[in-house]
This record gives sequence, structure tokens and C-alpha cells, in this order.
Amino acid sequence: MYAALWRLLPGPLWVRIITATVVVAAVLAALVVWVFPLVNELFVPPEVTVGE
Repeated sequence: MYAALWRLLPGPLWVRIITATVVVAAVLAALVVWVFPLVNELFVPPEVTVGE
């Protein structure tokens, strides 16, 4: 699968590396900004009291 994605990227090797880095950074940023906060609201941890 990764080989197929790598072949889809245009340009020489250095352009592919920059493009792949930008795409990975964009995906991680989208996860941090939108996905993780939504998931955090869905899974609220129970209130646990220790030592009572």
C-alpha cells in the first residue's frame, strides 16, 4: 500500500519527501485540532476517588 501511495506522488525524490512530510503533518494537525477533542468528549473518564 505504501509503495502505491509513493508512486502516486509527483516529482523527483526530494519533492516526494517534502510532499509526504507536509501531508503527514496536515493529517496529524487535523487529528489534534478536530478529531481528538471530539473523541475526548465521547469518552469521559469516571470520577474515581482514591483513599475514601
